[in-house]
Amino acid sequence: MCVTADCCVSTPEAAGELETDPLTLMEEREKKERGIMGQDQEEGGKTEGQPANMNSQDSMTENEENCVELCTEVEEKGKEKGMEEGELKKEIELEAEVKLELCQSIPGLQMSLIRGTDLFGYVGIEAILDQMKRKTMKAGFEFNIMVVGQSGLGKSTLVNTLFKSKVSRRSNYEEKISKTVKLHSVSHVIEEKGVKMKLTVIDTPGFGDQINNENCWEPIVKYINEQYEKYLREELCVNRKRRIPDSRVHCCIYFLPATGHRLRPIDVEFMKRLGKIVSIVPVIAKADTLTIEERQEFKERIRHDLVANGIHVYPQKEYDEDPEDHILNNRIRENIPFAVVGTDKEHQVNGNKVLGRKTKWGIIEVENVEHCEFACLRDLLIRSHLQDLKDVTHNIHYETYRVRRLTESNMDFGELGLPTWPLENGTRDKCESESHL
Repeated sequence: MCVTADCCVSTPEAAGELETDPLTLMEEREKKERGIMGQDQEEGGKTEGQPANMNSQDSMTENEENCVELCTEVEEKGKEKGMEEGELKKEIELEAEVKLELCQSIPGLQMSLIRGTDLFGYVGIEAILDQMKRKTMKAGFEFNIMVVGQSGLGKSTLVNTLFKSKVSRRSNYEEKISKTVKLHSVSHVIEEKGVKMKLTVIDTPGFGDQINNENCWEPIVKYINEQYEKYLREELCVNRKRRIPDSRVHCCIYFLPATGHRLRPIDVEFMKRLGKIVSIVPVIAKADTLTIEERQEFKERIRHDLVANGIHVYPQKEYDEDPEDHILNNRIRENIPFAVVGTDKEHQVNGNKVLGRKTKWGIIEVENVEHCEFACLRDLLIRSHLQDLKDVTHNIHYETYRVRRLTESNMDFGELGLPTWPLENGTRDKCESESHL
C-alpha cells in the first residue's frame, strides 16, 4: 500500500500537542496511580469502618424500635389499668432498665422476641403452666410463719383469723411466765379447692415479758439459724432426698403494742438483728384501741424510726423484680406497719355474717378496710406474696447464710455425716426431726 503525502502533513497545533503529550501522559499516569492508591486506602478504611457503622446503625434502629414497642405496650397496659401519666412514665423507665440489664448481662448474644402472631401455628408452650400446676398440686406447698410479740397482743387469734381455722394454740394465762423465751411450733395441712398446704406456726411465748429483756431475741435467732443449718446439711448429703423438707422460717410477723408513741428499744434491737436473716412484717396489734388520727400518726412515727435505725422490713425495694412488683410493693410499703384486729367470732351485719369484734360503739369488721388493715396483711401473706416470701427466704436469706457458713467454717465434706457439726452460734445440731424446742 502507498501512503499519500497528505497523511503525513501536520498542523502547528498538532505538532504542539505531540510535543507536550509525553510529559502530560506521564503526569496523568502518576496522578491516576496515586488516585487509585488513595481510593484503595479509602475503600479499605471504609470497609473496615462500615461494619461498625452498620452495626451501630442497626443497633440504634433496633433499640429505637424496641423502645417504641416497649412504650406502646406499657401505655396500653397502663390505660387498661387506668394509671396516671406519672405512673406510666415510671413504669416505662423501669421496663427500659430491665431490658437494658438483660441485654448487658449476656453480651454478644442476639435475642429476638417471637410473638404468638408470628408463629406458623399452635406450638403448645403455654401447656407447661398446666403441667407445673398439676405437679405442684400433687406435691403440695410448705409455709412456715413465726409470730413474735409480748403476751396478750392476740398473736394466736390473728393467725387463726388469717387462715380461718384453729391453727395456732392459745396461751394458758394461768401458767407461770417462763424466765426464758421458748419456741413452740404447730403444723397443720390445710386443703382448699384441691390445693394442699402444710402450714407451720411458730410461737414465741415469753418474749418481752420479763423486767430485764436483754438478749431475749437470741433463742429466736438460734432457731432460725438451726433451720438453715438443717436444710444446708440435707443439700450437702451425697445421697440427698428428692424433696428436702423445708422447715425454714419464711415470714416473721412482729407485733407492736398500740402505745401511740414510738418503737421501743426492744423493738428496734429485735428487728435490727432479725431483719438480716428473715423477712419481717411489722403489725400494730389491737389497733381498735386507737382512733384513726392516732393510728395514722403512730404509723408515721414507726416508719420514721425504721428508716432512722436502718431496719429493713418486707418487702424491700432492692428485691423488686419488675415495674409491676415495684408499683404494688410501693403501695404495700406505704401501709406498713399494718394496723390489724383479730377475732374468730362472727356477727350479723346487714343480714350478712362477718368476722368482727362487738363493742359498745358497734361492730369492728375485721375484713373491712375502713375499720382496719387486716385484709391488706392477709393479701400480702397469702394471696399475692406467699411465693415471693419463700423465694426471698431461699435466694436471699438462706443463700447469705450458706455462703457465710461454707466460707467461714472451712468444713470437711467427708465429715458431713457426723452429728457433731458445729453451728454458727456455737451450739450442736441435735438432728431432731421435730421443730419443737
